[in-house]
Amino acid sequence: MEGDDVVMAAEESTEADLDDMKRRLKEMEDEAAALREMQAKVEKEMGSVQDPAAAATSQANREEVDSRSIFVGNVDYSCTPEEVQQHFQSCGTVNRVTIRSDKYGQPKGYAYVEFLEVDAVQEALLLNESELRGRQLKVTAKRTNIPGMKPYRPRRSNPFMQPRDPFIAPYFFAPYGYGKVPRLRMATRYNPYY
Repeated sequence: MEGDDVVMAAEESTEADLDDMKRRLKEMEDEAAALREMQAKVEKEMGSVQDPAAAATSQANREEVDSRSIFVGNVDYSCTPEEVQQHFQSCGTVNRVTIRSDKYGQPKGYAYVEFLEVDAVQEALLLNESELRGRQLKVTAKRTNIPGMKPYRPRRSNPFMQPRDPFIAPYFFAPYGYGKVPRLRMATRYNPYY
């Protein structure tokens, strides 16, 4: 009888342990699902996750907007977007004027004008070298940036850096054991021992 009680108690405890493990597993699965949902929400807000179809659509949309836009260079620093819009109003309906500024809020001296119609760009290109606030504007069609395509710019030399000494040949041994050949020195204006 006692053996039966021990076996029954063991079976009840294993069933209780098994139920407890199933309950904890369900809690962990629910928590993992909530974390996945929160992660997806954060990634969606940050815009870091884009499927290729959405990226292609946004690239096509950007190209379409850029085909209706122009670049305006040499814009006066005190010029307002309303003045730029008024200057290009004769070309077509202006959708948006963007005057770029630096991190301190000072204008960089160029602007982008977006039109509603594509043919307005050709009309606006005729206003190249026109004057706005006494400055001659440079008007070109806006180009579409390709991500990751940065033009190569070689390093500029630093005028304060001293030039390096030219290559000095290392020691090498003379044939047939006659000792070392002295190191070759090159005449430079920085070498006082030559």
